[in-house]
Amino acid sequence: MFSALVFTSLSASPLAAGQSKWLGNVIPGSVPANWDTYWNQAASENGCHWGTVQPTSGSFSWGQCDLAYNHCQTKAIPFTYVCLLWGSQEPAWIGGADGKTAFTNLVKAAAGRYKPQFVIVVDEALHAPSSIRNSLGGSGSTGWDWIVTAFEIARSAFGPGTKLLINDYGIVNDSGAVQRYLGIINILKGKSLLDGIGIQCHQFNVNTLAAATITANVNSLGATGLPVYPSELDINGNSEADQAQIYQRVFPALWTNTNIKGITMWGYITGQTWKDGTGIVDAGGRERQAMTWLKGYLDTTKV
Repeated sequence: MFSALVFTSLSASPLAAGQSKWLGNVIPGSVPANWDTYWNQAASENGCHWGTVQPTSGSFSWGQCDLAYNHCQTKAIPFTYVCLLWGSQEPAWIGGADGKTAFTNLVKAAAGRYKPQFVIVVDEALHAPSSIRNSLGGSGSTGWDWIVTAFEIARSAFGPGTKLLINDYGIVNDSGAVQRYLGIINILKGKSLLDGIGIQCHQFNVNTLAAATITANVNSLGATGLPVYPSELDINGNSEADQAQIYQRVFPALWTNTNIKGITMWGYITGQTWKDGTGIVDAGGRERQAMTWLKGYLDTTKV
């Protein structure tokens, strides 16, 4: 297994090897040949979403999720299960089912199959809340009882060895959203259900973001005493050089912040990322200026 303090790979020297926090990436439908050259933590890009693993109510399809998990097991690097409950990728049949029972069965099945280091339990509660939230308790007495219930189910199934995370976008760039997010976070923390805070860092939130704003908002989250995990980092630009310049502004503000314990990039191969222009290595293997800078930065900046 991986060290709790220093993350390495068994057969490669990824960018964050030997550092106290990991730099990971997604694994899509197959593992790119150069994946281990760069990364030492992984999530499946889409393979673990509920709509993917249970397209019909009576059976599970774990193939893509297995791919990412098994690669992490082989390389002895952390795996993040993304994710259990997200309103944007739920199976079509869920509308006619008992939502709580169906969700409980999903969680038990996932926990029986995997022993992940991290699980994102609820994704995008502020922007894409689950369609089954009323069956999980709705707003209830806390205002967010459905999230509490989801975390209780996950904690019971996965046990104390897996860290439970919440995740959302539009946080790192918006102090008002930070406060709304903290409302949920503090409820879960008060019930000892939350182990870390995920913040998506997509290009539409970070491309024009000042480093000082990143620092202030991450520190507000870190004041809870919980670790922060930028969970979906990608950056594009008007040109290759522009993309590299944005990386130089955004990445150090995340990497050197002591509240942050690991960063997951969301794709890296040009033409194969979910947002155009966010690749930093061309499909033929040429490293773009952003990757060249990132490699040099991590060689000289140790955390």
